[in-house]
Amino acid sequence: MFITIVGTSHYFGTEIFKVGQNLWLEKDVNNDYDEEAIKVVTEAGATVGYVANSVYSVAKGTRSAGRIYDTFEGRQKISVCFIVKNDVIAQIDDEISF
Repeated sequence: MFITIVGTSHYFGTEIFKVGQNLWLEKDVNNDYDEEAIKVVTEAGATVGYVANSVYSVAKGTRSAGRIYDTFEGRQKISVCFIVKNDVIAQIDDEISF
């Protein structure tokens, strides 16, 4: 299962992402704009973007935040697969969540 990471320009840009890099998904329960918001964070907890949740930002072949929101509790490990312009495509690691 793949996701699109967006909003990177509001944090550190796409320059910090590397193919094969491990990151974490965390539900953003305090988000005032999106009840299904999922932020993407580093191991140290720094936010680097969000999982796309709009038909305008979800890359073809990837899942939206709304589609994966109930598939994990707490944190979910992901791995960066592709970096295309301002979007990052990552794969959800089905084995590791907590």
